[in-house]
Amino acid sequence: MIKISKPPNLTELAYLSVKQSLVDGSLGEGQRLTEESLSTQLGISKSPIREALTRLESEGLLNIEARRGAYVRRFNRKDVSDLYDLRELLEVHAVGLAVITPAFLGTLAESIEHTRKHLDAGDRMAHVEEDIRFHNLIAAATGNEELRRVLENMNHKSLLCRSKTFNLSSTTAPISHSRIYLALKEGERVLAQQAMKDHIQYVRDSLLRSLKATEPLTIYEEDAGLALSTNRS
Repeated sequence: MIKISKPPNLTELAYLSVKQSLVDGSLGEGQRLTEESLSTQLGISKSPIREALTRLESEGLLNIEARRGAYVRRFNRKDVSDLYDLRELLEVHAVGLAVITPAFLGTLAESIEHTRKHLDAGDRMAHVEEDIRFHNLIAAATGNEELRRVLENMNHKSLLCRSKTFNLSSTTAPISHSRIYLALKEGERVLAQQAMKDHIQYVRDSLLRSLKATEPLTIYEEDAGLALSTNRS
């Protein structure tokens, strides 16, 4: 984290500093954050740190436990499924609302090119950040500030979800983004919405498969497995 020097709004800058560390992967899921350590790192008092952590908890990025401190949120398969189901609805809606202009199409094309370059360079974090930027550009083009804010926060949650499982070799972002872009460029908004839906579903399903390999079975899956074993015998 970058040490803050005489900022005009300590709470806001503490919030932005911690959030950036969450987004760029500097803070991993389950990692503990204390007011004392953050106060030392940022060079500010505990009060704005406390307010910043509370705000991040309200956004679903941290969990705060009494007398234990804050922890980077862990996402299980249910969390991921819920998050991406909602993302699908809102992102598809955003594609339908976006105001299509030459300047907007230009920024999308630029984002896709940057995504390809980061992929070729093997820059995992830069690739993921540009992926998120593409989606944020579409949300911003709707002119709906509430929708933009909600999707921006959901995309940050998505970054946390993907932090331990994302693999550059398996990404289809440049292809998926190109399909969305080309459909919008040709005025085929329904096709663009379908392309966005396919993209979100693919990422969700890939993430759920990855988490299934690392998480213990739920009680429902254990019961299903036992029933299957009994039937086979």
